Amino acid sequence: MSDKTVSVTAWEALFRAQVSVLRQLNAEFPTGQLSLNEYDVLFNLSRLPDRALRIRDLNRHLLLTQPSVSRLVDRLVAKGLVRKEPDPGDGRGTIVCLTDEGYDMFRRVAVVHADSIHRRVGSALTDDELEELTRLTDKLRLNAPAD
Repeated sequence: MSDKTVSVTAWEALFRAQVSVLRQLNAEFPTGQLSLNEYDVLFNLSRLPDRALRIRDLNRHLLLTQPSVSRLVDRLVAKGLVRKEPDPGDGRGTIVCLTDEGYDMFRRVAVVHADSIHRRVGSALTDDELEELTRLTDKLRLNAPAD
């Protein structure tokens, strides 16, 4: 187990790097098409085999904090990017489904966003360093207590 000072120093470095990178990615994000929070919803739905998820489970997958996922989903419904369906297994639940239009929008924005990520992160680290960063951050994430 590491020394407390080393742990705090590592956390501060990780946190400050995250803030710095996110600020630049936010500045470069193609907001004329989607907000970063809207993109996060489409990204998470696009990774699922059926491109659908209960709204309460969606909140656990979002990287950015969003106080009202329901309002965010309603905005995406109004844009035709997702649809809401009743959960057949639970009448109180709602399933959020990515529409074909939403998937197409996600893919268009993802290309631009991925280029920005590559310029900011990929240009700063070697492939070996990126793999090590992924391994270390996955280890931190998997060690965190479940919600």
